[in-house]
Amino acid sequence: MNALLPRRSARRLAALVATTAAVAGSLFVSPSASAAAAGPVTLPPAHAGFDYQIGGAYTPPAGVGVVTRDRTAAPAPGLYNICYVNAFQAQPNAEKEWDADLLLRDGNGKVVYDGAWGEALLDLRTAAKRTRVAAKVNGWIDECANKGYQAVEPDNYDSFERSRKLLTTTHAKAYISLLSAHAHQRGLAIGQKNTAELAGDRARTGLDFAVAEECGEFTECGDYTEAFGDHVIAIEYTAKGLSNACKGWGDTLSIVRRDVQVSPLGSSGYLRQTC
Repeated sequence: MNALLPRRSARRLAALVATTAAVAGSLFVSPSASAAAAGPVTLPPAHAGFDYQIGGAYTPPAGVGVVTRDRTAAPAPGLYNICYVNAFQAQPNAEKEWDADLLLRDGNGKVVYDGAWGEALLDLRTAAKRTRVAAKVNGWIDECANKGYQAVEPDNYDSFERSRKLLTTTHAKAYISLLSAHAHQRGLAIGQKNTAELAGDRARTGLDFAVAEECGEFTECGDYTEAFGDHVIAIEYTAKGLSNACKGWGDTLSIVRRDVQVSPLGSSGYLRQTC
Protein backbone atom coordinates (compact mmCIF):
# COMPACT_ATOMS: atom_id res chain seq x y z
CA MET A 1 0.00 0.00 0.00
CA ASN A 2 1.13 3.51 -0.68
CA ALA A 3 2.61 4.88 2.54
CA LEU A 4 0.60 8.05 2.00
CA LEU A 5 -2.72 6.19 2.09
CA PRO A 6 -3.76 3.76 4.82
CA ARG A 7 -5.88 0.79 3.95
CA ARG A 8 -9.28 1.32 5.55
CA SER A 9 -11.29 -1.60 6.82
CA ALA A 10 -14.24 -0.33 4.78
CA ARG A 11 -13.04 -2.93 2.29
CA ARG A 12 -14.94 -5.39 4.47
CA LEU A 13 -18.14 -4.10 2.92
CA ALA A 14 -17.11 -6.05 -0.15
CA ALA A 15 -17.82 -9.77 -0.21
CA LEU A 16 -15.11 -11.81 1.41
CA VAL A 17 -13.65 -14.30 -1.01
CA ALA A 18 -14.26 -17.86 0.15
CA THR A 19 -10.88 -19.54 0.29
CA THR A 20 -11.16 -22.87 1.96
CA ALA A 21 -8.99 -24.91 -0.37
CA ALA A 22 -7.26 -27.71 1.47
CA VAL A 23 -3.50 -27.62 1.04
CA ALA A 24 -1.02 -29.92 2.72
CA GLY A 25 0.41 -28.60 5.98
CA SER A 26 3.90 -29.10 4.61
CA LEU A 27 3.48 -25.82 2.69
CA PHE A 28 3.87 -23.92 5.94
CA VAL A 29 7.19 -22.98 7.42
CA SER A 30 6.86 -23.33 11.16
CA PRO A 31 8.28 -20.21 12.80
CA SER A 32 8.84 -21.97 16.11
CA ALA A 33 12.29 -23.37 15.38
CA SER A 34 13.61 -20.08 14.01
CA ALA A 35 12.15 -18.11 16.88
CA ALA A 36 13.68 -20.48 19.39
CA ALA A 37 17.06 -20.20 17.73
CA ALA A 38 16.92 -16.42 17.60
CA GLY A 39 15.62 -15.96 21.13
CA PRO A 40 12.57 -14.02 22.30
CA VAL A 41 11.50 -10.75 20.72
CA THR A 42 10.17 -7.69 22.49
CA LEU A 43 6.51 -6.90 21.83
CA PRO A 44 5.10 -3.38 21.72
CA PRO A 45 4.02 -2.45 25.25
CA ALA A 46 0.28 -2.95 25.68
CA HIS A 47 -1.95 0.10 26.18
CA ALA A 48 0.87 2.47 25.30
CA GLY A 49 0.39 5.84 23.64
CA PHE A 50 0.61 5.19 19.88
CA ASP A 51 1.11 7.27 16.75
CA TYR A 52 0.71 6.08 13.15
CA GLN A 53 3.20 7.99 10.99
CA ILE A 54 3.29 6.05 7.72
CA GLY A 55 2.40 9.22 5.81
CA GLY A 56 5.51 11.04 7.01
CA ALA A 57 7.69 11.12 10.11
CA TYR A 58 7.51 13.92 12.69
CA THR A 59 8.31 14.39 16.37
CA PRO A 60 5.84 12.16 18.26
CA PRO A 61 3.37 13.96 20.54
CA ALA A 62 3.83 13.83 24.31
CA GLY A 63 2.73 10.55 25.82
CA VAL A 64 3.52 8.43 22.76
CA GLY A 65 5.59 5.34 23.48
CA VAL A 66 5.07 3.39 20.26
CA VAL A 67 5.24 4.68 16.69
CA THR A 68 4.90 3.11 13.24
CA ARG A 69 6.84 4.63 10.36
CA ASP A 70 7.47 3.63 6.77
CA ARG A 71 10.54 1.48 6.18
CA THR A 72 12.23 4.37 4.34
CA ALA A 73 12.13 6.54 7.49
CA ALA A 74 14.40 6.47 10.53
CA PRO A 75 12.93 5.23 13.81
CA ALA A 76 11.92 7.72 16.50
CA PRO A 77 14.66 7.96 19.15
CA GLY A 78 13.85 6.50 22.54
CA LEU A 79 10.53 4.90 21.52
CA TYR A 80 9.34 1.46 20.47
CA ASN A 81 9.35 1.60 16.66
CA ILE A 82 7.38 -0.52 14.20
CA CYS A 83 8.53 -0.63 10.56
CA TYR A 84 5.79 -0.53 7.90
CA VAL A 85 6.39 -2.73 4.84
CA ASN A 86 4.05 -3.32 1.89
CA ALA A 87 4.61 -7.07 1.76
CA PHE A 88 1.82 -8.55 -0.36
CA GLN A 89 1.38 -5.94 -3.10
CA ALA A 90 3.66 -3.76 -5.20
CA GLN A 91 3.65 -0.05 -4.53
CA PRO A 92 1.75 1.97 -7.17
CA ASN A 93 3.72 2.17 -10.41
CA ALA A 94 6.44 -0.06 -8.95
CA GLU A 95 5.63 -3.21 -10.91
CA LYS A 96 8.97 -3.08 -12.72
CA GLU A 97 10.75 -3.49 -9.39
CA TRP A 98 9.49 -7.08 -9.37
CA ASP A 99 10.22 -9.97 -11.73
CA ALA A 100 7.34 -10.14 -14.19
CA ASP A 101 6.35 -13.66 -13.15
CA LEU A 102 5.98 -12.58 -9.52
CA LEU A 103 3.04 -10.32 -10.36
CA LEU A 104 -0.28 -12.13 -10.04
CA ARG A 105 -1.94 -12.62 -13.43
CA ASP A 106 -5.37 -13.78 -14.47
CA GLY A 107 -6.16 -16.42 -17.09
CA ASN A 108 -5.53 -13.88 -19.86
CA GLY A 109 -2.10 -12.96 -18.53
CA LYS A 110 -3.20 -9.57 -17.23
CA VAL A 111 -1.84 -8.34 -13.91
CA VAL A 112 -4.39 -8.36 -11.09
CA TYR A 113 -4.64 -5.05 -9.23
CA ASP A 114 -6.04 -3.83 -5.97
CA GLY A 115 -8.21 -1.33 -7.77
CA ALA A 116 -8.75 0.99 -4.83
CA TRP A 117 -5.04 1.66 -4.45
CA GLY A 118 -3.56 0.87 -7.88
CA GLU A 119 -1.29 -1.82 -6.50
CA ALA A 120 -0.38 -5.01 -8.36
CA LEU A 121 -0.86 -8.15 -6.28
CA LEU A 122 2.10 -10.47 -5.84
CA ASP A 123 1.85 -14.10 -6.94
CA LEU A 124 2.09 -16.37 -3.88
CA ARG A 125 0.55 -19.50 -5.39
CA THR A 126 3.62 -21.73 -5.34
CA ALA A 127 6.28 -22.39 -2.74
CA ALA A 128 8.99 -21.32 -5.20
CA LYS A 129 7.34 -17.95 -5.86
CA ARG A 130 6.65 -17.36 -2.18
CA THR A 131 10.32 -17.96 -1.47
CA ARG A 132 11.38 -15.45 -4.12
CA VAL A 133 8.91 -12.79 -2.99
CA ALA A 134 9.93 -13.34 0.63
CA ALA A 135 13.60 -12.94 -0.27
CA LYS A 136 12.94 -9.39 -1.51
CA VAL A 137 10.67 -8.43 1.37
CA ASN A 138 13.05 -9.97 3.90
CA GLY A 139 15.70 -7.65 2.52
CA TRP A 140 13.46 -4.75 3.54
CA ILE A 141 13.00 -6.36 6.95
CA ASP A 142 16.78 -6.47 7.24
CA GLU A 143 16.87 -2.74 6.53
CA CYS A 144 14.33 -2.19 9.31
CA ALA A 145 16.44 -4.19 11.75
CA ASN A 146 19.64 -2.39 10.73
CA LYS A 147 17.98 0.99 11.34
CA GLY A 148 17.02 0.00 14.87
CA TYR A 149 13.33 -0.85 14.59
CA GLN A 150 11.96 -3.31 17.13
CA ALA A 151 9.10 -4.72 15.03
CA VAL A 152 7.75 -4.96 11.50
CA GLU A 153 4.21 -4.46 10.16
CA PRO A 154 3.74 -6.29 6.82
CA ASP A 155 0.70 -4.80 5.10
CA ASN A 156 -1.93 -6.39 2.83
CA TYR A 157 -2.08 -9.82 4.45
CA ASP A 158 -5.65 -9.82 3.13
CA SER A 159 -4.70 -9.42 -0.54
CA PHE A 160 -6.36 -12.76 -1.23
CA GLU A 161 -9.69 -10.95 -0.83
CA ARG A 162 -8.86 -8.88 -3.93
CA SER A 163 -7.25 -11.63 -6.01
CA ARG A 164 -10.31 -12.79 -8.01
CA LYS A 165 -10.08 -16.10 -6.15
CA LEU A 166 -6.56 -16.75 -7.48
CA LEU A 167 -5.01 -16.54 -4.01
CA THR A 168 -6.22 -18.32 -0.90
CA THR A 169 -5.82 -17.90 2.82
CA THR A 170 -3.49 -20.90 2.70
CA HIS A 171 -1.15 -19.08 0.34
CA ALA A 172 -1.22 -15.98 2.56
CA LYS A 173 -0.46 -17.91 5.73
CA ALA A 174 2.34 -19.91 4.12
CA TYR A 175 3.97 -16.72 2.88
CA ILE A 176 3.66 -14.68 6.06
CA SER A 177 5.18 -17.61 7.96
CA LEU A 178 8.36 -17.06 5.92
CA LEU A 179 8.39 -13.39 6.88
CA SER A 180 7.75 -14.21 10.55
CA ALA A 181 10.63 -16.64 10.70
CA HIS A 182 13.01 -14.11 9.17
CA ALA A 183 11.83 -11.25 11.36
CA HIS A 184 12.39 -13.38 14.45
CA GLN A 185 15.87 -14.30 13.25
CA ARG A 186 16.61 -10.58 13.09
CA GLY A 187 15.20 -10.03 16.58
CA LEU A 188 12.07 -8.24 15.39
CA ALA A 189 8.51 -8.83 16.53
CA ILE A 190 6.04 -9.07 13.66
CA GLY A 191 2.47 -7.79 13.62
CA GLN A 192 -0.63 -9.08 11.89
CA LYS A 193 -2.13 -6.23 9.85
CA ASN A 194 -5.93 -6.45 9.76
CA THR A 195 -7.38 -9.78 8.47
CA ALA A 196 -9.32 -10.58 11.65
CA GLU A 197 -10.53 -13.87 10.21
CA LEU A 198 -6.98 -15.26 10.35
CA ALA A 199 -6.11 -14.06 13.86
CA GLY A 200 -6.73 -17.53 15.28
CA ASP A 201 -3.85 -18.87 13.17
CA ARG A 202 -1.28 -16.59 14.82
CA ALA A 203 0.61 -19.41 16.57
CA ARG A 204 1.07 -21.30 13.33
CA THR A 205 2.07 -18.23 11.35
CA GLY A 206 4.36 -16.82 14.04
CA LEU A 207 2.65 -13.44 14.40
CA ASP A 208 3.25 -11.64 17.69
CA PHE A 209 0.76 -8.74 17.90
CA ALA A 210 -1.96 -7.12 15.81
CA VAL A 211 -2.36 -3.79 14.04
CA ALA A 212 -6.08 -3.38 13.40
CA GLU A 213 -7.49 -0.58 11.28
CA GLU A 214 -11.07 0.37 12.16
CA CYS A 215 -11.78 -2.54 14.48
CA GLY A 216 -13.96 -0.13 16.47
CA GLU A 217 -15.80 1.00 13.36
CA PHE A 218 -16.57 -2.56 12.30
CA THR A 219 -16.82 -4.26 15.72
CA GLU A 220 -13.74 -6.43 15.22
CA CYS A 221 -11.54 -5.48 18.19
CA GLY A 222 -12.65 -8.53 20.14
CA ASP A 223 -11.62 -10.81 17.28
CA TYR A 224 -8.07 -9.56 17.68
CA THR A 225 -7.94 -9.56 21.47
CA GLU A 226 -9.19 -13.15 21.53
CA ALA A 227 -6.03 -14.15 19.68
CA PHE A 228 -3.50 -11.52 20.78
CA GLY A 229 -4.72 -10.46 24.22
CA ASP A 230 -3.91 -6.82 24.94
CA HIS A 231 -1.18 -6.71 22.30
CA VAL A 232 -3.45 -5.00 19.77
CA ILE A 233 -2.94 -1.56 18.24
CA ALA A 234 -6.21 -0.05 17.02
CA ILE A 235 -6.22 2.70 14.40
CA GLU A 236 -9.50 4.48 13.67
CA TYR A 237 -10.36 7.02 10.97
CA THR A 238 -13.79 8.21 12.16
CA ALA A 239 -15.21 9.69 15.34
CA LYS A 240 -17.61 6.76 15.59
CA GLY A 241 -14.82 4.23 15.32
CA LEU A 242 -12.73 5.97 17.96
CA SER A 243 -15.71 6.19 20.31
CA ASN A 244 -16.53 2.51 19.92
CA ALA A 245 -12.93 1.41 20.37
CA CYS A 246 -12.46 3.59 23.44
CA LYS A 247 -15.71 2.45 25.07
CA GLY A 248 -14.85 -1.20 24.70
CA TRP A 249 -11.07 -1.26 24.90
CA GLY A 250 -9.79 2.11 26.03
CA ASP A 251 -8.38 0.73 29.28
CA THR A 252 -6.42 -2.10 27.67
CA LEU A 253 -5.38 -1.39 24.07
CA SER A 254 -3.33 1.22 22.25
CA ILE A 255 -5.90 3.28 20.35
CA VAL A 256 -5.53 6.29 18.08
CA ARG A 257 -7.60 8.12 15.48
CA ARG A 258 -5.72 9.52 12.50
CA ASP A 259 -6.80 11.37 9.39
CA VAL A 260 -7.30 9.13 6.37
CA GLN A 261 -4.18 10.46 4.65
CA VAL A 262 -2.10 9.88 7.82
CA SER A 263 -0.75 13.40 7.31
CA PRO A 264 2.39 14.60 9.08
CA LEU A 265 2.06 17.10 11.90
CA GLY A 266 1.88 20.59 10.41
CA SER A 267 -0.05 19.49 7.33
CA SER A 268 -3.48 20.99 6.74
CA GLY A 269 -5.25 17.64 7.03
CA TYR A 270 -3.45 16.44 10.14
CA LEU A 271 -5.67 14.87 12.79
CA ARG A 272 -4.73 12.79 15.79
CA GLN A 273 -7.04 11.91 18.68
CA THR A 274 -6.92 9.34 21.46
CA CYS A 275 -9.28 8.05 24.15
